[in-house]
Amino acid sequence: MKAHDFLTIRDISKEEMHETFTIARDMKTDRSKYAEALKGKTLALIFEKPSLRTRTSFDVGIQQLGGFSLYLSPAEISLGKRESIHDVAKNLERMVQGIMIRTFAHQIVIDMAKYASIPVINGLTDYSHPCQAMADFLTILEKKKKLEGLKLAYVGDGNNVAHSLMFAGARLGVNVTIVCPQDFKPNATALQQSVEDAKATGAMIEVVHDPAVGVKNADVVYTDTWASMGQESEAEARRKIFAPYQVNKRLMSYAKSDALFMHCLPAHRNEEVTDEVIDSPQSVVFDEAENRLHVQKAIMFQLMK
Repeated sequence: MKAHDFLTIRDISKEEMHETFTIARDMKTDRSKYAEALKGKTLALIFEKPSLRTRTSFDVGIQQLGGFSLYLSPAEISLGKRESIHDVAKNLERMVQGIMIRTFAHQIVIDMAKYASIPVINGLTDYSHPCQAMADFLTILEKKKKLEGLKLAYVGDGNNVAHSLMFAGARLGVNVTIVCPQDFKPNATALQQSVEDAKATGAMIEVVHDPAVGVKNADVVYTDTWASMGQESEAEARRKIFAPYQVNKRLMSYAKSDALFMHCLPAHRNEEVTDEVIDSPQSVVFDEAENRLHVQKAIMFQLMK
């Protein structure tokens, strides 16, 4: 990976994505081979949003590579409020060898990467969730044995997860259809960039509003919560708007018979997805969650070695 930081999928090339997948699969097969790969190195974990999977996968991952993690909660580090991002970056670069941030505004990770001389990894922002998308496409590759030419239908809010799936699909030659209500489309810039990137691989990136049309012949059906962190006040209104976009047995019937079901988790069961779907043999949500560990280990190895 030539990039110094990992802020969005667009930071890396198709070849670099496949290189990361190869390393992740190798790490998954033979953990002992990389047991001292980052020996003595420390990763600072900055969390302004809580998370089960992000906290566990980065914490366990750096330890499995022989390194250490330092958890910094909102009470200890309030970016841009208690201390400027510039000063936080300049302090941390003297003491640790990498920074992972899970926060709200995407500009925060951009600024941290600008000021820090050490690698910065985006654990999630309101605009982008690149580590999740890397784990998602690694899972699809494992299950389908290929990526190019497949169709992924994302059903729900055109949010940070949708953006990263579009970016990754465009890079990897996977057709991505975002299926969402009219007023919940992806960011216009993210969509435009994805469409432009897709020209190199021949992938089709599109937005449709009819769930049955969008999911038709999909190899993968993907959904996310209808109200993300910070949108709790909108939850009730969103439930009514998104009700026709629930992924249930009827909607899955429009996809291919061997379609995978994916969800970045946490899931609000029987809201965006029914128990019948998320617990079905088609569901790979826990394989997907596990792959956060392996793909993030590969990313840390590539950036911090």
